[in-house]
Formats: sequence, C-alpha cells, structure tokens
Amino acid sequence: MMKSDPAVRRFRVLLVFAMFFAPVVASAAAEFPFDRQLMLDVARMGPVRRVPSVIISADGTARLELWCKTTSAQVAVNDSAIQIVPAPLPEALPQYMSDGQCSPERMAADLDLIGALSQVGRWQLASGVMTLDGPSVLHFRPSDH
Repeated sequence: MMKSDPAVRRFRVLLVFAMFFAPVVASAAAEFPFDRQLMLDVARMGPVRRVPSVIISADGTARLELWCKTTSAQVAVNDSAIQIVPAPLPEALPQYMSDGQCSPERMAADLDLIGALSQVGRWQLASGVMTLDGPSVLHFRPSDH
C-alpha cells in the first residue's frame, strides 16, 4: 500500500472541510439584508410621515435616514455580530424637509437613535424582521415600496 504525502493529506482534509463549511458561511452572509431599505418598526412621530430607515451595503457603507436628518455610517457584519459607526449628524436638514417638520422632540430622537445604533452588537433576521441587539433593541422591517 502506498503512503500519501502529509501535505497531500492535509490538502484533502482542508478541501473536505471547505466543501462542507463553505455553503454554511455563504448562507449566513447571504442572509443579511444588504442593499435593502429597512424601516424602523415604530409608530410615526407627529403628523410627519417620515420614519427612520437604514440601508446597509455589502461594502460596509450605510445610509441612516433618521427622524429629521440623514447621515452615513460604516458597518461591519460578521456572522451574528454587527458594529455600526455613524458619521456625525449634519448641521442642516435635508433639502426636502422644511424647518417646521423637525420639532425639538424629533431632533432629540435623532440623537437617541444614533446612540442606540452605535451600541448594537448583534443582529438576527427572523420572519423578515431584522433585530439589532444592544442596550436598546431595535426592530427593522423591509420597506414595502
């Protein structure tokens, strides 16, 4: 009987390992809802229809549309772990919002939401709802438009 080279055996073991686990890793990464607008599952605040949303791209960039303002963020997703590092909020309101649409309550809610997003550490997706866990738990649903 011919003995095989240890390097060849290691390669075969790694190949079998990769064939078995690669689909598991790929399905976990594919499960994260990249490039989809996810709306915060919360009641509207006042007469303004705007509800916060996030769009996280696979390249690690994100767009955070808050109660009043919009900012960007850097996001790292690894299995069920997530880290969100928001950019500072801009001074100006978005062009399409008038001064009367952003009450002090809504502006304070922007700061609260930025704080909550920056403290999340885990995510999970169940029944189409993405949950971000940290000191506060945030639920996001896919946009229906």
